[in-house]
Amino acid sequence: MSKFHFEEILLPDGWAQDVEIAVDTQGVIEALTVDCRPSERADRLGVAVPGMANVHSHAFQRGMAGLSERRGPGTDSFWSWRKIMYTFNDNLTPDHVEAMAALVYCEMLETGFTSVGEFHYLHHDCDGTPFDDIGEMAGRICAAANTTGIAMTLLPVLYRWSNFGDKPAVHGQRRFINDVDQYGQLLDASKRHLGQTDNGVLGIAPHSLRAASDADIKAAIAMIDGGPVHIHVAEQTKEVDDCLAATGQRPVEYLFDTQDVDTRWCLIHATHMNPGEVSAVASSGAVAGLCPLTEGNLGDGFFQASPFLEVGGLFGIGSDSHIRIDLAEDIRLLEYGRRLVERQRNVLAQPGGSTGRRLFDTALTGSARALQQPSGRIEIGARADFVVLAKDDPTLVGRTGDDRLDSWLFTGDSRLVSDVWVGGKHVVKDGRAPCRNAVNAAYAKALTDIMQAVD
Repeated sequence: MSKFHFEEILLPDGWAQDVEIAVDTQGVIEALTVDCRPSERADRLGVAVPGMANVHSHAFQRGMAGLSERRGPGTDSFWSWRKIMYTFNDNLTPDHVEAMAALVYCEMLETGFTSVGEFHYLHHDCDGTPFDDIGEMAGRICAAANTTGIAMTLLPVLYRWSNFGDKPAVHGQRRFINDVDQYGQLLDASKRHLGQTDNGVLGIAPHSLRAASDADIKAAIAMIDGGPVHIHVAEQTKEVDDCLAATGQRPVEYLFDTQDVDTRWCLIHATHMNPGEVSAVASSGAVAGLCPLTEGNLGDGFFQASPFLEVGGLFGIGSDSHIRIDLAEDIRLLEYGRRLVERQRNVLAQPGGSTGRRLFDTALTGSARALQQPSGRIEIGARADFVVLAKDDPTLVGRTGDDRLDSWLFTGDSRLVSDVWVGGKHVVKDGRAPCRNAVNAAYAKALTDIMQAVD
């Protein structure tokens, strides 16, 4: 058993001082005592918050961050960005993917994420042929999680069609494609690889309504016993228009009409919803998986957070394409987006309440639900995931409680994260993952190989 004594820590019912936590050999909180003196053998720590789950990651896209910021001859959009992404992934090997994923997971841990939902769709070899082990790429994702110590919810993607109406896949999608039978094999292989990790959870991810039919989605759900279900939906206005043309319904409306959406589901982006769709998602208990930095980079639009929270909706935070990985900045941009639209301040706070606290608490609950990870709450029976802040940093000096949280989220960044534990294991020390040097070296080699191949 390990013991930790905190000067101040955020518990489910609020901030508490002089808290001692005992963690068993499985990394689970076994005992928690408030207002106590530190035990002789307890690690004495400062100010901590629960670890956050990152609901949405495409690890391989980290390598192309910054490479799509050149305007083409016409108007640029998500769809022109997607062409660049297809070209980038043409030459990626399993070694490349593992190296990029390990860097992503280090960066997540160092900013306060302690688990990740890997929405994994780069399955096959460069010509589209499945590897001898159809789960080879999934295995590399799991290996990266092992290297860094992050908790993993693996979400193998079912990607079958190029658009609504079961349109055949295009050349750039050849590495993603599986029919339903192959997808079952992929899930079996992914489960085997995930069994070699700590804190692993297996879910499914029909890529989108345009890439998996309603029958495909039902078949995939039947293959997983109660695990999470993630899907991209209503990210782009073109997607809404295409869905209307093909089905006569908007994407979220069509999803609810064809599937039994409940608390297992995470609807990634869900940017373009009408009031009825907003209410349907909130009342179902499904989580909206928001990725503000990526959504801003791609020009997706602002999520309708104000009406969604007003009707009790839950959201989680993800870093998606990893254009930048910073927990505080993603939460900050969610609020600032609404401020710009509504021309008010503290839009998403409850009257008289802290904006940062409301957003942080909601994201903790939503993200943990979406990944089915036993984290996000520091209490007996939860996994010992906690993030220690650099309380002596000038940004946090003189602050306590919610003022300190607001200062981190609205004026700080990942540099204010000092130390991180996942399941009682110390995975970030003094702001840096212990494996960082080796991970950086492997990433540098991978990117050198990739860029030479692209040139």
